[in-house]
Amino acid sequence: MSPAAEPARAPASVEDRFEYVLRLGDTSLIAAQRLGALLGHGPALEEDLALGNIALDLLGQARLLLALAGRIEGRGRDEDALAFLRDAGQFRNMALAEQPDGDFAETIVRQCLLDAWRLETYESLAGSQDRELADIAEKALKECRYHWRFSAGWLVRLGDGTAESHARTCAALEKLWRFTDELLSADALDARMAVCGIGPAPALIRERWETRVSAALAEAKLERPAHRHYPWHGKRGVHTEHLGHLLAEMQFLPRAYPGVSW
Repeated sequence: MSPAAEPARAPASVEDRFEYVLRLGDTSLIAAQRLGALLGHGPALEEDLALGNIALDLLGQARLLLALAGRIEGRGRDEDALAFLRDAGQFRNMALAEQPDGDFAETIVRQCLLDAWRLETYESLAGSQDRELADIAEKALKECRYHWRFSAGWLVRLGDGTAESHARTCAALEKLWRFTDELLSADALDARMAVCGIGPAPALIRERWETRVSAALAEAKLERPAHRHYPWHGKRGVHTEHLGHLLAEMQFLPRAYPGVSW
């Protein structure tokens, strides 16, 4: 007997596809802006250059994703319009990405937690039923693997380093861990996209993220903070106060001089 055909999946709505791709693009965009602001402030030249290169990688991913979101929306907005002409409440980035840099330990912890989520998400998205989204994920994977090696490597160096670096990394984990609730908690849109075969199964991402991050924390001799529910969910447009300040700087020129080109 021939195997039964896989049942046809219901197509995702335009609104769901737009919102889902916007979440991915906004998270990369805001993370890129945070790292870009560190240029010239790294602890050493090599790390300064590495953070700048990672920021450029994330910006490239954001451009591809926001351009796709604009095509899905069909209202004539390109990646620049989506990046520079929306207010904070219209952004859908993960709240973790918008958190300030603080010291180097905070930057590394923030990146490590996000890099693990992005890597696991894009590895799954490479098999998405949405071929445009799958192509972007495949292109981004090589970069994501490097980002994870960099941030996880530094997490180990800081956590298993001096008494001061260990203490600072522990403090950064305690401060930022609450935002991982959003990374791992699926909402109705995540569930619908998984059913349509566009997004990954939320439970799978949680399991793989937990395994990856727990191994890095163990190698760094860092204790995993206790889970805490946190109400700020940027992917639903509910942000911390930090996003508004970031956008005020990032969007100043396009808003001050609308339509200008050079």
